[in-house]
Amino acid sequence: MLSGDLDISQAEGLKPMVYLVQPENFDQLGQSFVGKLLDSAEVDGRGHFEFEALKNVEGQVLLEVVVQKKGERYANRLENENPDSDNYMPLIWTRGETLVINAAIDQFQSSVTIENPSTVNASFLELRDLKKNAFLKYKNTLELLQGDEQLLEREKALHEYQAILMQFADATPELFPALMAIKWVSPEGNYERIPEFLVNQGVKWSERYPNDRWVKELAALASKEKLPILVGDQMSNLEFPMVDGSKTSLNAITDGKKLLVLDVWASWCAPCRLENRNVLLPLWQKYHDKGFQVIAYALESNRPAWENAIQKDGANRWLHASHLEGDQNPIMDSLRIHTIPANFILDGNGKVLAKNLHGEDLVQFVANYLGD
Repeated sequence: MLSGDLDISQAEGLKPMVYLVQPENFDQLGQSFVGKLLDSAEVDGRGHFEFEALKNVEGQVLLEVVVQKKGERYANRLENENPDSDNYMPLIWTRGETLVINAAIDQFQSSVTIENPSTVNASFLELRDLKKNAFLKYKNTLELLQGDEQLLEREKALHEYQAILMQFADATPELFPALMAIKWVSPEGNYERIPEFLVNQGVKWSERYPNDRWVKELAALASKEKLPILVGDQMSNLEFPMVDGSKTSLNAITDGKKLLVLDVWASWCAPCRLENRNVLLPLWQKYHDKGFQVIAYALESNRPAWENAIQKDGANRWLHASHLEGDQNPIMDSLRIHTIPANFILDGNGKVLAKNLHGEDLVQFVANYLGD
């Protein structure tokens, strides 16, 4: 049996109903409009509810307990905007188990408690708490970071939030809480900036549960061929059409160099332009004689705008290339990325040492690698 009691004192605008949704595969976990509706239960005047349909469920099942706003047509609409008010909670129920939950209906996910939780459900609650606390810090940071020029700072704050969930997934021995953490890292399914995490999760769980269907789905998503070049990979010998009309290869550029930054940018990208002036230029001036080089690949279709940005930023000291095909170009396809600013830090053999380091993080990496 699965039942519970809700604090309905702040229930205005919310349906007096609780829904039981079953995600049937990894893609459906934590996603709206796709999970199977198993049951609904009316919340009585005291806030009590009780599900009946679990009598027909065999074995162990992953469920999402959901509440909805009045007027919502779909019982399986799940919110992933703010852990304080998100409207669902994942848990595991096993046939024959008596599971009792309590929550405030208007702060459902953040307030759920489970009486005498199993190990796996205790792990779900731990994950929920980590997410809630990390998101609060992230939200407070975002309020201080406005405007296009602070895009990289916002991205760094997002990564710090995600890192809490990633650390949980790396450490937990519980499969389903780990899968939920992977989903909460990026509810929209965008792992472009953190493909190494996804690959490592695929490897970890495939080794433990090679025949599990959820794990097989994760492993397919975590296929290296579908993700950006990883740290530790050998970069292919890319061919660059240079700003002066010549062509050169990555191998030719890395020859004799100790450290190369492959920087993907655009003249219309405000944080890219700041990075040129405030980070790459000082680094080039300080470390070029020690074997530091930059090859900047631009997502451009307008040659005059591109060349003007190079000169205005003082970036004409390092190498520049572009197919002048905008963001649909062979380099982005080879790197398997869609987002800029982006960079790949390579050693003299073309091995990826690090990725997407910006600002002081990039400065510190170069200083440590080449010696300050």
